[in-house]
Parts: sequence; C-alpha cells; structure tokens
Amino acid sequence: MTSLTEQRQSTAVDWSGGLVPCVVQDARTGALLMLAWMNQEAFERTRQTGEAHFWSRSRQALWRKGETSGHTLRVVGTRVDCDGDAILLEAVPNGAACHTGQPTCFYRSAGGNGTVQGPVLARLETVIADRAKRQPERSYTAALLSGGVGAIAAKIAEEAEEVIQAARHESDEQVAEEAADLVFHLMVLLGARGVGLADVLNVLLARER
Repeated sequence: MTSLTEQRQSTAVDWSGGLVPCVVQDARTGALLMLAWMNQEAFERTRQTGEAHFWSRSRQALWRKGETSGHTLRVVGTRVDCDGDAILLEAVPNGAACHTGQPTCFYRSAGGNGTVQGPVLARLETVIADRAKRQPERSYTAALLSGGVGAIAAKIAEEAEEVIQAARHESDEQVAEEAADLVFHLMVLLGARGVGLADVLNVLLARER
C-alpha cells in the first residue's frame, strides 16, 4: 500500500489537457504575482534554465517572461498541486511582474472600484520612502529619519529591550505590539540607509540553500 507521503512525492504534472495553469508567487514576500499557462515544453524549459517560461494562448507560442521588458522571473522553487493539474512557481522577480508596470497582476479589486494594497511590509516601505521625500510636519516617521541613523539605531535598541521584557513577563498580545514597534523602527533604519526590503529578503532566501 502506498503511503500518503509517497503519493505526495510522486505527484507529477498531468499534461493530458495540453496546458496547465501556473501561479507565480514571490519567493521572498509570498505575494501572488501572476497567472499564466504552461505546456510541457515551457515547464521543462523553466526547469532547465531557472527562468520562467510560459505558453501564450493568443500567439500560440512559447515565451520567456521578460524577453522584451527585461522583467524576468528567477525560479527558485516549483510545486504541483495534489491533482497534478496546477503548478506553483516560487520566483524572485526582476522588476514588475505585470505588463502594466504594477508589481503584481492582482492589483485590482474584484468589484473594479480601485486597487488592492500589497503586502504589509511592502506598503510600509513605500510609506517610509514617501515620508523621507516629503518630510511632512507632525510625522513621526519623518522626524525619525531627520534624526539620522544613530538616533534610529538607539530607538531600535530601546524597542528590542521592550520586546524582550514583554516576552518574559507580558501577554502574547503585548509581545505582538512590541514586536510590531521593533519591526517598524527596523524598517525606518533600512530606509535611512537605503537598504531595500528586497535586499534583506534576498539574503534570507539565499540562506535557505
């Protein structure tokens, strides 16, 4: 009798229909980037080259993501669902995933009444960059940035100590509150130094290997 683990490990892509839907996920942030179609040739080309290849239903041709825009997808993981009829690519995007210039193709709400906000840390990074550029009055973030790296670093040390104390003596809710403060100030420090969130996530991704 085949075990469930063995069944999972042996799952292969079902190419009987010719094409299989492929979802692409940012390997660093977990954000969904796009949906495309693959045939077996596109799948094999992707595995051989490490760059995402798809099948264009409109042009009836194989295409490499970014072959004209330069916005390639470096694939670091490939998964298939339990039925073998859908593929998930974990990839690191080089530029916008969407042809509109948006970082993801899933930027519109289903009701058509506006855009959908992206992952929390990506939004925070955008806000910090905006505060650094505009320097609005009464902005805590802008005041932090104007104080320089030394002042921000001192604040991080303070927030880290509060996380430690909460972890030792406070509730889970308080730990989450203090951890959020620490992450926020760390993001401000990254912004002050010009280090992108993607740079940090790339380091973490590389450490998985």
